[in-house]
Amino acid sequence: MSTETPTHVTLDVGGMTCAACSARVQRSLQKTPGVADATVNLMMANATVAFDPAEVSPDALLEVIRRTGYEASLPAPEVDALDAQDALDERQREEYHALRTKAVIALIAGAVAMGLSMPLMDMSPTGVASHRSAAAGHSDAAVVTSMHTGSAWASALPWVLLVLTAVVMAWAGRHFYVRAWVALRHRAADMNTLVAVGTGAAFVYSVVATVAPQLFTSHGLTADVYYEAVVVIIAFVLLGNTFEARAKQRTVSALRSLAALQPDTARVERDGAMLDMPTREVLRGDVVVVRPGERIPVDGDVLSGESAVDESMLTGESRPVTKRAGDRVIGGTINRTGAFRLRATTLGAQSVLSQLVQLMRDAQGSRAPIQALADKLAAVFVPVVMGLSLLTLGVWVLAVTTSGGTVAEALVRGFSSSVAVLIIACPCAMGLAVPTAVMVATGKGAELGVLIKGGEALQRAGDVTTVVLDKTGTITEGRPTVTNIALASDVQLAPDAGEYSDDDARSAGATLLTDATLVQYAASLEALSEHPLADAVTRHAETLGVPLLPVEQFQSVTGRGIYGVVNGHAVLVGNAAHLRDWGVSCDALRSQAVQLAEQSRSPMFVAIDGMCAGLLAVSDPVKPRVRDAVQQLEALGIEVVMLTGDINTTAQAIAREAGITRVVAEVLPEGKVAEVQRLQRAGRVVAMVGDGVNDAPALAAADVGMAIGTGTDIAVDAADLALMRGDVYGVVQAIQLSRRTMRTMRQNLFWAFAYNVVGIPIAAGALYPVFGWLLSPMIASAAMAASSVSVVTNSLRLKRFR
Repeated sequence: MSTETPTHVTLDVGGMTCAACSARVQRSLQKTPGVADATVNLMMANATVAFDPAEVSPDALLEVIRRTGYEASLPAPEVDALDAQDALDERQREEYHALRTKAVIALIAGAVAMGLSMPLMDMSPTGVASHRSAAAGHSDAAVVTSMHTGSAWASALPWVLLVLTAVVMAWAGRHFYVRAWVALRHRAADMNTLVAVGTGAAFVYSVVATVAPQLFTSHGLTADVYYEAVVVIIAFVLLGNTFEARAKQRTVSALRSLAALQPDTARVERDGAMLDMPTREVLRGDVVVVRPGERIPVDGDVLSGESAVDESMLTGESRPVTKRAGDRVIGGTINRTGAFRLRATTLGAQSVLSQLVQLMRDAQGSRAPIQALADKLAAVFVPVVMGLSLLTLGVWVLAVTTSGGTVAEALVRGFSSSVAVLIIACPCAMGLAVPTAVMVATGKGAELGVLIKGGEALQRAGDVTTVVLDKTGTITEGRPTVTNIALASDVQLAPDAGEYSDDDARSAGATLLTDATLVQYAASLEALSEHPLADAVTRHAETLGVPLLPVEQFQSVTGRGIYGVVNGHAVLVGNAAHLRDWGVSCDALRSQAVQLAEQSRSPMFVAIDGMCAGLLAVSDPVKPRVRDAVQQLEALGIEVVMLTGDINTTAQAIAREAGITRVVAEVLPEGKVAEVQRLQRAGRVVAMVGDGVNDAPALAAADVGMAIGTGTDIAVDAADLALMRGDVYGVVQAIQLSRRTMRTMRQNLFWAFAYNVVGIPIAAGALYPVFGWLLSPMIASAAMAASSVSVVTNSLRLKRFR
């Protein structure tokens, strides 16, 4: 396979009903030449494939899925995430309504079938009614038919039941048999196989007993029929599927709520007229008017007006944010107070809301590593169950006949038990155990402002033992301000001096350097830097009213500082090490720098034309809830480390205020990566939390990267989770949510497996020798449906996570 980065495609897959289905599709895709990885999600009904386009095409992948017996298609290329979610919601609604209709009618038919069966049992002259009743584990619903009755209408009842059952099987239960046949053609088996074989065997047995009862009576056997059992089993399975479909809709309620945030219409100014038009028809550059109380229809920049905007759908923070001319607003957020006009910028698939929905869809379609356990069992589960069903029949025949029972009794008991084994052992619960928890957890995380990019990240977050926090923008507000300015003694500024001019050039026509001039030269250079401290200097220059000067030969040394020629003067801004690299010493200001650093202020040295000119002190306050978050992380048994490129004195002062005891300061971006790797070699599971471009390598190197969502796009892209509130407290929420989710997944898997471990022996008749109890196939079908519903319901408890 090519070493180039693989291409990813998401394919819609139809017809999957259980873990065995999704596992079979996934195995087929993973074995395809050119496929690097494939993930199939039962809940989202899709497959995400990483492949080499030089070896395999999306059309070829569709054919691979179809050859396994399932439907497959490519999503329409012009459909964005919002449209795709609407389409999925519509399919789920249609599935739910169709299942509900079939389940209700099948239940009514089952009640009719049981009512018609009662007089047959009461009129049986042979006395075998009691044998069938005991074997099936029920009395009123038992069907014991004697073909030698003197009542003409009673003789017609089995034929009425035959027709009624055939109609239910052909309409309500048709998909079970069609999908089971498709699976058989592909030499596979799944949940449909178990239901189809169990009910099919009972139906064929009953038809033979109805059409040719002499085949049984001539050998001393009772011509029993199981029509009502077939109908009720189909009804209960459909009822379980209905509850399951309803619960599936609830698991994606957060995603559905997000998709519904975009307003249907927007008020647009065009050609001097005000038009109300569908939001999807708004064009880039259109001017949109937003009134108080309305949802903002599209992303854009405020042109005029002012308002408070509720961005809780994006950040989870309910406090409104003031927006003025020049500020960016996000489609789907709520305009609370004033009115304003905006110019539309990003639309459709590129909008923040659409990307947010797509991110959640990708996350909910991903797999947690723990899913591999369920997949391995599902791959062999159905064939093993079918073998156990045949073994159950054989053991019953052997046990009853060797203990002196009749062959009739042996076959009746064995047949009923073997069908019960097939019905009770449906692997649906295994397939739903992990995906449902992932879907509910990622949706809940989004409500809290924690965007989790997949099941793997969700699982790893719960294993974290060390959290590494960047300082600027993560622990601190990331909105620093200049608090102090100090000039070196008698610094003179020569007009238009070239790069590092000699002393004569500097003294010719020189003027005394002032605070405003120092800020002007530093701000002119910092305007080209992405560092958070740079913004503080440029804003201070704006406050002082000094204009920025042209810059040439700009250079940036990550973690140290910047250099450039400003208005003909060579200017350096950065830490002491940066100036030393250029042969400049600022020892005269060192004591002031140390004093300021001890006050949690970051000193920035400035050199002009090879001379130390002064320093600027910048203060960046610690965010309000950081100390509380650090305490809660430590209460969870997690070590907290602060990692920063700032000088050690300032870093220690910030750490004390934040309640952090371990600090690693004065490190470059590669040093941050090295520290993360050192912790990993020591056996720690590391979460790195940062917001800047220089944090991206460390975010990618950590076991779990958590990006402050208010930071740079590069940092967010490199991370596994995005904390949209810009609050370190989101780290606590992410870890707690992960641990709760993993506990829920383990509970789901335990009960899914335990249900079968306990249920199959009971269905086979393990309790009969001691208690005389047998499990009716109808009761087995109800238990099977309950197991799937219980797993989904348990996952839905995550919606109450606080």
